[in-house]
This record gives sequence, structure tokens and C-alpha cells, in this order.
Amino acid sequence: MFAVHLLAFHFTKLKEDQIKKVDRYLYHMRLSDDILLDVMSRFQAEMVKGLGRDTNPTATVKMLPSFVRSLPDGSEKGDFLAVDVGGSLFRAHQVKVFDDGKQSSQLDSKFYPTPKEVIQGNGAELFDYIADCLLDFMETKNLKHKKLPLGFTFSFPCKQTKLEEGVLLAWTKHFKVRGVQDTDVVSSLRKALQKHKDIDVDVFALVNDTVGTMMTCGYDDQHCEVGLIIGTGTNACYMEEMRHIDLVEGDEGRMCINTEWGAFGDDGALDDLRTEFDRELDLGSLNPGKQLFEKMISSLYLGELVRLILLKMTKEGLLFNGKVSTALLTKGKIEMKHVSAMEKYKEGLNNTKEILTELNLFPSEEDCIAVQHVCTIVSFRSANLCAAALAAILTRLRENKKLLRMRTTVGIDGGLYRTHPQYAKRLHKVVRRLVPNCDVRFLLSVSGSGKGAALVTAVAYRLAAQRKQIDAALAPFLLSLETLREVKNKMRTELEYGLRRETQASATVKMLPTYVCGTPDGTEKGKFLALDLGGTNFRVLLVKIRSGRRRSVQMYNKIFAIPLEIMQGTGEELFDHIVQCIADFLEYMGIKGARLPLGFTFSFPCRQASIDKGTLVGWTKGFKATDCEGEDVVDMLREAIRRRNEFDLDIVAVVNDTVGTMMTCGYEDPNCEIGLIAGTGSNVCYMEDMKNIEIVEGNEGKMCINTEWGAFGDNGCIDNIRTKYDKEVDEGSLNPGKQRYEKMTSGMYLGEIVRQILIDLTKQGLLFRGQISESLRKRGIFETKFLSQIESDRLALLQVRRILQQLGLDSTCEDSIIVKEVCGAVSKRAAQLCGAGLAAIVEKKRENRGVERLQITVGVDGTLYKLHPHFSRVLQETVKELAPQCDVTFMLSEDGSGKGAALITAVAKRLHNARALEIC
Repeated sequence: MFAVHLLAFHFTKLKEDQIKKVDRYLYHMRLSDDILLDVMSRFQAEMVKGLGRDTNPTATVKMLPSFVRSLPDGSEKGDFLAVDVGGSLFRAHQVKVFDDGKQSSQLDSKFYPTPKEVIQGNGAELFDYIADCLLDFMETKNLKHKKLPLGFTFSFPCKQTKLEEGVLLAWTKHFKVRGVQDTDVVSSLRKALQKHKDIDVDVFALVNDTVGTMMTCGYDDQHCEVGLIIGTGTNACYMEEMRHIDLVEGDEGRMCINTEWGAFGDDGALDDLRTEFDRELDLGSLNPGKQLFEKMISSLYLGELVRLILLKMTKEGLLFNGKVSTALLTKGKIEMKHVSAMEKYKEGLNNTKEILTELNLFPSEEDCIAVQHVCTIVSFRSANLCAAALAAILTRLRENKKLLRMRTTVGIDGGLYRTHPQYAKRLHKVVRRLVPNCDVRFLLSVSGSGKGAALVTAVAYRLAAQRKQIDAALAPFLLSLETLREVKNKMRTELEYGLRRETQASATVKMLPTYVCGTPDGTEKGKFLALDLGGTNFRVLLVKIRSGRRRSVQMYNKIFAIPLEIMQGTGEELFDHIVQCIADFLEYMGIKGARLPLGFTFSFPCRQASIDKGTLVGWTKGFKATDCEGEDVVDMLREAIRRRNEFDLDIVAVVNDTVGTMMTCGYEDPNCEIGLIAGTGSNVCYMEDMKNIEIVEGNEGKMCINTEWGAFGDNGCIDNIRTKYDKEVDEGSLNPGKQRYEKMTSGMYLGEIVRQILIDLTKQGLLFRGQISESLRKRGIFETKFLSQIESDRLALLQVRRILQQLGLDSTCEDSIIVKEVCGAVSKRAAQLCGAGLAAIVEKKRENRGVERLQITVGVDGTLYKLHPHFSRVLQETVKELAPQCDVTFMLSEDGSGKGAALITAVAKRLHNARALEIC
């Protein structure tokens, strides 16, 4: 028993000694975590360099766009062909993808040899051979009569400008085919296929094997967004944000980037980590100075690296009694299969001894221990370096998503990963150590390169079909210049109807006289009260206007809420609530005893008989208070003040918010004669010549006309541009059939139009995995402010997804792109329609003045105009296009409904006093 223990002790001591000896000898191959973190940092820098337009030409890690923009979502279906070129065998595949809810597929494959004369011959021979193999496969599977899309897996660095095009940058993996580099390999394959008149194959996608691996695993696990090959060659790909890819136009969505990381270090970035053995191996390769990272980690080179180490150790008398055998001198004699077999620790040293004996090396026990440890160090270094570069990719993904912790899956393939007894475990362990804030699942690919190419093709087919459906849904929102001119002309016709005595009663655009007959001239002064009612909030303001050199306007205001039950209660309740708010404000300001002139901004359609009389035509914006329509709102306010019997006010003017906007801007710019509101509601006013206003007596001077253009189209004149979504929004509104133009252009309704489109697209299976969530069913959930946020150029898709998640909509990256596109289509149409209507107004102003060219200012207010990232620009461009003889300046109003009401009151007082003086 003692002898057994002694023997075991002796063997353990012997093993430790041999391991220490090898460790000392290969000290530079043993990489600490600090070194690996440094490699990770270097690779991150190379990735950034490869993605930049200016730095890419000199980058070693080329970060090639693959034009694969989406991962499988499980709805793909159909029959697809694939050919796979790049490994030790050519492969042809038929892939059936089933849309059965189980994400199932069926793969049939056939393997063909890769003759040396083909992979080191000329291009025509290579592609003819591939075409011949595919023809044979189709004959075998009885597919010659079918027209099938083909995915082409070509596992070499290619520069792609689209999915079905790729220019070969360089051969790798012992391929040296003449006349192919710098040419489009898809074009070459198509030419070869065209020689076979009896088959009809469309090459739909060019795919790198790494991308194929990611797509195959992504079909089974939708968290998979990284692909890794570690075998004869090595490479990685991942889904990058489009906004970071300078080499491709567009910022929306993601695209798979084929890193081509095998060339990492070709610029010397890894020289401090390369050993004398790495340099010797590189010098003896087919491509010296290139693919240096690949030569340190791929199975094609690791066996040779082991041979070079063993050769030198033998020459130095550290192995095999210093006897150098023919095997150690023969390049390629030790292969990766030998290295893997020798590292099977469970089988002790038996494998190592057998392999070395077969190579005529006749090892001692010490030799076997040392050789086994050399193999371990070489393969462990490979796993470490691979883990460092992969950790860099995972870190970039996490940072792109702005996550503290990320869950993701890496699809992986390759002989080294599959067959080496320790490699996978080592790789996983080191990756998790280097990126502790990433929960990584490693998923082994099944037929990744072939099935993956078919899946890329299937996804491309799905996206093309979806694109057709989305385009069809949004096509009615794309208004041509001719259509916009028609809208402008129809608006002009309706404006004229509203101004004429005989047609005004039946006109939809009511063209209401406001009895505001002048704009500010700078002499206005005094204290004025202003009330502002036009939405869910109500404001009371005290406005102090100074004239002369120290001309200024000071405002003090308080905001009060109007509860829904008041908005939709009785008229008496509404006006009693308003007077209660006024009383609170007067007390707050300490002016309850003063009888101040008051301007009442009442942002609803009113027919005025004078500046202080306004009969409500009809409620809009969600108000439904009873016993108000057809009544004079000024009288209703006066009666409510009398009922309270606490204070008295001089109500000088009832004002529309649009008129207030024009007056506010007119105070700053005398050329401002148009007011535009583009917010919750939509409206325009402008100064019209009295001679054109047939419903008001007198032909001298001008009067501001409140167009109330929101009702444009209520007579059906724009039904040709109303979509089914507009009709659904209208039918579900408080006032069906009314304010149709406003429902296509104002902030109150745009979000609801978007919601209706999203429901339709979801029903078609184009969004949210075809599932209509409870939140999406809720009317009004999609507020217009979300359109402004989603369409912001500064907002990444990740933030768009977060907004949608806040709304209870669990979206993918692709969903977010579609939602953003829908929002853009709806808001652009709104801005264009608004611009077409405004063009009709400015053209009318030009004709009124009888000038060849008009210069005019439009005062603008409203959250849609002010806050939406593109609305104002599109509106201005449309006006310029449709009214080219008008130079229009747009001026943002500062508080048109408050300050404007006070200015109208001040102007009315000034004009009243002037008339009184004339009478005197």
C-alpha cells in the first residue's frame, strides 16, 4: 500500500515539475485577466474604427455591413435553397420553414468534396463547380421544376452594398482562387447558374457563415443577436445600431455587422502578445502578415503552433531526449484533432502517448505530461483571446441598449468549439468573468451556415412582403403635389363661399367676422384682464401694457383645471366655474374692487354681431356643455358674474385664440396679418378687406376673419383623401361628421389616427407579434406628444421602445421602426394639409393687395407646431411650394390667447376712444 502511495506521489511530483517547466517556457502565452481586459479594450477601439466612414479604410477589423436587418420572428415560411462555400466541403441544402407556431423547419443536405484544383484554380471553374453541385442536388431532390430562392453562404470577407451583392476582399482558409478578388461573387454565381437552362434559381441573399449561425440560433432563441465561429477559421457578427454604421445610409433600426475579426492585430496592435512561434507560423503561411488574430486562435493553425513549440523544445533538449523526428520537421503533421485528443484528461496520458508514438516520437512519461500541457496552454490562450474579443462585442451591445445588465444569446458553431473537450467550458467561463453584467447563453448552431442562409432569405422574403403591406396601409397618407394643389384650390373655394351672403349659411368654412378692425400701433397702454378658455385648463391673466419708449407687456396669470364633468355638464355650471376662478384670481392679485376692461379668449366657433357679442356655433375639443350652442357667451359670462354678485368687469371683447395669436405677433411685427393655431385644434384667421365681407355692412378698411377652417371638408369635398382610419376616428369622436379637416391636422386626433393604423397592422400580423394588447384597444392612449417624442431625430429606437413599453406595448426593434414610420406618415400629412390650407390664405392676401409678390408674416401658436420635430418645417415647405409668389415669415407667438386678448381689448379701447373724439 505504501508503495502505491509512493508511486502516486512520485507521479504527481513528476507532473507538477513538467507543468512548471512548460509554464516557464510558454510564460508569454499565459494571459492574465488584466491582459484580457486590455485586449478587450483594444478590440472595442478597432470596432469603432471599422464602423467610422473616415477610419474604416485603415481599420484592420473591417466591420462589414451584411444588410441583414432583422432576426427571424417565427412567422417565416416557405421552401428555400442554400449553398455553403468556405469549409472543407461544399454543401447544398433544401430548407423548409413552417409557419406552424412551433418555429419548426426541415433540412435536407448533400455534401460535395472541395478539390484542390478548384479551390486554388480560377474563378470560372469555382463557380461552375458550385452550379454543377447545386444542379446535382436539385436533380437528387426532384426540385428542377421549381423556382426557389437561394441563400449563398460564402465564408470569406466580402464588402456588401446590398443583401444580394458582395465583393470579395480577400481569400482565407487556404482558398486561393484566381480572378475572384475585388469582384461580385453573387454575379459570378448567377452567370454560372444561367448556363443551366433547365433550372430557375434566384440568388436572393449573400451570407457569411457567421451571420448564418446567428440567424439559425435566432430562429430558436429570439435573444440571439451575436454569432461566433471558432473552427477552421474564426469570426463574429452581431446586431449593431444603424446610427453607428457610417458606411450605410440611414439611422433607423439595426443591421448585422460581420466583424471579420480574424484580421485584428494585422496593424501591430497585438505584437506585444505574439510569441516567436506565432511569428514563425505566420511567415510559413499562405498569407504572411494577414489574419494574425485568426492564426492565434483558429483550429487551422493551433496544431501547427503546437508542432513549432515542440520542435524548439526538442532542439533545446527539453523533450524526446533531444531527438528531432521527421514528424516534428514536417509542416502540418500535428493537426487540431491531435491536440484535442491529447487534452482528454479523463483518459490520462494514453491518448497522448498513442498519438506521439504514431508520429514516431517515442515519448517518455515526462514527455507526455509536457506535451499535454503545451496543448492545454495553446488551446487555453485561443479560448482566452476569443473570450476577450467576444466580451468587447457583448459590452458594446449592452452599452448600445443603455442597460446596466443585459441578457443575450450567442449562437456558436465551429469544429474547435464542438470537438475540443475543454474549449467550450473555458470560453464560457472567461467570457462570464470578463463581462459579469451580461447574462450570456451559448447556443450551439445546427447546420448554421446552410440553414442560416435559407433563414436570411426567408427573413428577407418576409420583410419584403411586410413592406408591401405597410406601404399599402400608408400609401393614402402620401399626398402628391397635385393633390395638395387640389386641396389648396378647394380651400380657396370654401373661403369664398363663407364670405358671400348667399352661400355663407351653407358654407362649411364659416369665415366668421371678429369685429377686430385694427392691429396694435404701439400706443396701447393700461391694465387689462384676459380670460382664456380653449382646452382642459382655464387661465385668468392681468396684463399691464406700457407705450412709448419703454413699451412693454407684463403678465400675471393663474391656471385652473376644468374637470370633465364641468366640460360636459350644463352651460350654467361651466360659466359659474369660470367666474369662481376669476374671483379667486382677483383676490389673489388684490384687485377685486377694480372694474377693469376684459378680453375673453373663447377658442370655439362663434358668430359675432359685434366685438363684444359672440354666439357659440358649436362645441369642439371635447366640450359638450348643454344650453350653450346658439347662445351669446358674453351674456352667459355677464349673467354668471351677476349671479355671484361679488365684482363687476367691463367685457370689451370676445376673442378667438387664433386672432389673439395674430395680434400678439402684430404687436412685434406690423406685417403680421395672419394667425395660425396648430395644436390641440387647428384654425386660421387673417385680415380681410371689408369690401369682400358681404355679411358685414361697410366697404372701408379691414376686419379680421376667423375662418374656423376645421370644418373644411364637412360637405365631402375632401373625401377623396380621407382614409379608412380617418373615418374610424371621426365615427368614434364626440362630433361625428364635423370638423373633418381638423381631425386630419390637429394634435387632438393625430395620436388616435396612429392608434387605428397600429391596430390594423397588428391584425395583419405586421406588429407586436400579431397580438393587440389591452392598452392598444384604449381610445386616446396614443397622445400626440408621443408622436413628437417618437419622431425626434435625437431619439434612438431603444428609447422609442421604452415609450411604447410605457404605453403597455411590448415592441421589438422592428416594431419600433414601423411605429416611427406610421407616426411620420400621419404627422407629415397633417403638416402638408395645414400648409395647403395656409397657401390658399396667403394667395388670397396677395390677390387682395394686387401685387406680383407678397411679403407677409404669419403668427403661429400651438404645441404641434412648437414641439413636433418636423411639423413646422414640412408646413413651411408646403406653403413655399404651393404659394411660390409669397414670401412668408413665420413668427412664434408668445401667449396669443392671453396677451393677445389683452391687446385686442386695448386696440378696441383705442379705436373706441378715437371714434368718440371724432364724434366730439
